[in-house]
Amino acid sequence: MRTNTRRRRSPGPARPSAALAAAALAAAAALGTLAVAPPARAADGAGQAFTITDPRITESSGLAASLAHPGVYWTHNDSDDGPYVYAVDSRGRTVATVTLRGVEPRDVEAISIGPDGRVYVGDIGDNLGGKWSEVWIYSFAEPTELRDQSVDVVRYRVRYEDGPRDAEALMVHPVTGRAYIASKKQSGGALYQGPEKLAPTGINTFRRIADAPWVTDGAFSPDGTRLVLRGYFFATLYRWKDGAPAEIGALSAPWQRQGESVTFTADGRAVLYGSEGKDSPVWRAPLADDELPDTVKPLPGSSPSAAAGAGAPPAGSPADPTSGASAGPAAAGSSDGPSDRALGVVFVLAVVAAVLGLRKKRKGA
Repeated sequence: MRTNTRRRRSPGPARPSAALAAAALAAAAALGTLAVAPPARAADGAGQAFTITDPRITESSGLAASLAHPGVYWTHNDSDDGPYVYAVDSRGRTVATVTLRGVEPRDVEAISIGPDGRVYVGDIGDNLGGKWSEVWIYSFAEPTELRDQSVDVVRYRVRYEDGPRDAEALMVHPVTGRAYIASKKQSGGALYQGPEKLAPTGINTFRRIADAPWVTDGAFSPDGTRLVLRGYFFATLYRWKDGAPAEIGALSAPWQRQGESVTFTADGRAVLYGSEGKDSPVWRAPLADDELPDTVKPLPGSSPSAAAGAGAPPAGSPADPTSGASAGPAAAGSSDGPSDRALGVVFVLAVVAAVLGLRKKRKGA
């Protein structure tokens, strides 16, 4: 979703010394918080999996690993594109463009694949902050042949039990087929559960079942035992049990231009993070230990710190085309690009240095 630029407030009449003191206190507090935070994971096989090179895809806002075609991922643009869904391979090349017949999308934000072999597209965005009385989900059978084609869709009408809201994350559970939506709200959103089965007629009411952070996308693991929710600068992993999430902890999300998409690889061993923008990179972050879905066993000799290097598969194992590990350039030195925590440290140090420099200059004046 395109973000709105906030109007910058005019500076108040506060004295410069007071402003400097406030900045110093804020910087010190932030630096203290970051100092006690756990460090980002070392290089563990993560890296850039591929780059989406199609010039038509400039606002990739959702990502889903294909069930029918290993190594292929479905994506789509945000608003102002049209009823199109794109299949890209593990080198970032578009291998099929699917046109949703009879659809006039409003704000498409998410994509997911259900156990019925259907692709679900979430036209669930609301840039006006809750104006639309209802939003829509479209579904179509995942094509058996990857080629440009038009397909018939089923449209589901969606409303929330507590009124309209903005959302960018649609997750269809890979075992039960139940659909979930995570709303997007700065002060904290919520996870909503759809009916046991979406109905093509009438209204599908989604009910709030849990709190959620500021979410731009989400995805279930292939076996349905893990859920990842991502925002612009973070990703959180949950254990999914008895139809509810239980937080496991933070994942190391890459710093991206506008992080808008996430999916598990088809083997469940890694998470892929995508971004809006022209020639947008998709990053691969492997999972380990409790992060792995319940049906996925750790590879022999693998651990969060024992890896074959950025973007490479574990030593001795063949490259898995469904994981994106061997496709595209690998990141050098960093597992997934500069983390938000690392850039936060740099920012805080820069603020502290600027404050001290200004104070020194004032004393010498």
